[in-house]
Amino acid sequence: MLKTAHGRGGAVTAPHHLASEAGLQVLKDGGAAAEAAVAIAATLAVVYPHMNSIGGDSFWLLAEPGRDPVGVDACGRAAAAADLDLYRRAGLSAVPWRGPLAANTVAGTLSGWSEVLRLGGGRLPLARLLEPAIGHAEQGCPVTRSMAQLTAAKRAELGPAPGFAQAFLPGGELPILGQLLRQPALGATLRALAAEGLDSAYRGRLARTIAADLAAAGSPVALADLEAHHAAVVQPLSVGIGAGRLYNMPPPTQGLASLMILALFDRLGVREGEGFAHVHGLVEATKRAFRIRDRHVGDPALMSVDAQGLLGDQALLDRLAGEIDPARALAWPQPPSDGDTVWFGAIDGQGRAVSAIQSIYFEFGSGVVLPQTGITWQNRGASFRIAEDGWNALRPGRKPFHTLNPAMARLGDGRTMAYGTMGGEGQPQTQAAVFTRYAVFGQDLQDAITAPRWLLGRTWGEQSTSLKLEDRFDPALVEALRAAGHVVDMLEPFTSVMGHAGALVRHADGALDGATDPRSDGAALAY
Repeated sequence: MLKTAHGRGGAVTAPHHLASEAGLQVLKDGGAAAEAAVAIAATLAVVYPHMNSIGGDSFWLLAEPGRDPVGVDACGRAAAAADLDLYRRAGLSAVPWRGPLAANTVAGTLSGWSEVLRLGGGRLPLARLLEPAIGHAEQGCPVTRSMAQLTAAKRAELGPAPGFAQAFLPGGELPILGQLLRQPALGATLRALAAEGLDSAYRGRLARTIAADLAAAGSPVALADLEAHHAAVVQPLSVGIGAGRLYNMPPPTQGLASLMILALFDRLGVREGEGFAHVHGLVEATKRAFRIRDRHVGDPALMSVDAQGLLGDQALLDRLAGEIDPARALAWPQPPSDGDTVWFGAIDGQGRAVSAIQSIYFEFGSGVVLPQTGITWQNRGASFRIAEDGWNALRPGRKPFHTLNPAMARLGDGRTMAYGTMGGEGQPQTQAAVFTRYAVFGQDLQDAITAPRWLLGRTWGEQSTSLKLEDRFDPALVEALRAAGHVVDMLEPFTSVMGHAGALVRHADGALDGATDPRSDGAALAY
């Protein structure tokens, strides 16, 4: 039975227990929440290689008591050579999901770590923060069930990608649950970063090595693209509801949708959790928010509307909420989005909080593993459209649309909540479920995450638009949803399709709570 972690000195949560342990020890050693979060991020990049990598992107929210949160956008842009002609010459009408031409954007994650450490204070050396990750890469870490299952399921499409088999199919065989996975090249890269600094991956010796490997693999990402990259400090989106003020990341993420779902649901006046009105209301709010997201959200430099302006448009929110029929479902033909991601969080004894998310898009990203550095490169640019213009059309230097969106809330009674999940299209939906259960309807934090969940849209690798429910829901609720017009599919209990969620809460008196998802390999730890 999972129990919420409690403490006052600090708390962490992550979808792998080794990452949680790394972060908690940093806090015990006097590190700040930002330092603990970077230690968690580095460890996750080693022990959960199917979900994230230092060859991916990341987004961060950082908050201090008495101050509004700030955001860090560590999203890489499309390479200068990644233009329409590149794909048309290859006879492609879409960016492939796997292989070198899927590895068409800069990996921003390491730049995010650098900016987070600059903003978040602390005094520990980078080598100390990377130490657990280095150890797990060099000495080995046990293969998780999700890694074993996903490697087997995706072997046919990943196997041909340059470097994948050498890194993740030892001896040509699939990894086995519990088998030690060693990543010596990645360990050496982390050691080099500790010695040379994180910027070495963009404008130093490591950058030249990375660029050479990308070129050899056939990726369009070049040294000049790495050198031009910097993470950006951004102002988070925010919206006020009855429970407090919510924060999330601005475009190119879907943070707008996550906030809009809760703002619309707040207007419905639902008074009780877990019943038809709760689930139906959030699902219908999701549909309206996703239509706004799909119409407007992309690279902020190319958007025609202001995302914060949409959240501040009370007439728009009132109209969208008023369109929700409390008894009937809106037909839902929208295309789903994919994604593989990790969310994690940290709060230190001084009340500094971090909500962060790190991703390579699909499981194992592009599948391209750089031989000299052991870095798995993301395929976030596979979301680009091969089109002259319009939403998310491929353009050199453009930021791709991101499903990633870490969340934070300041509740009316003084609590600070950092929360989030992996799960692509499901991220805003799981955030809404966890937040409303805990902050609106008063459930225990762990119970809010453990409770059965739903997902409108995609499952792993499937183009599905149905409403999927874990089969632990009350059968009467399931039938009521079907009667209202929802196309319902039932899934097994505690399925990873519903994401790996986590949450941390700091109370006004300094007490800390943490919770993790039984669907993951994680742990919530505090002291």
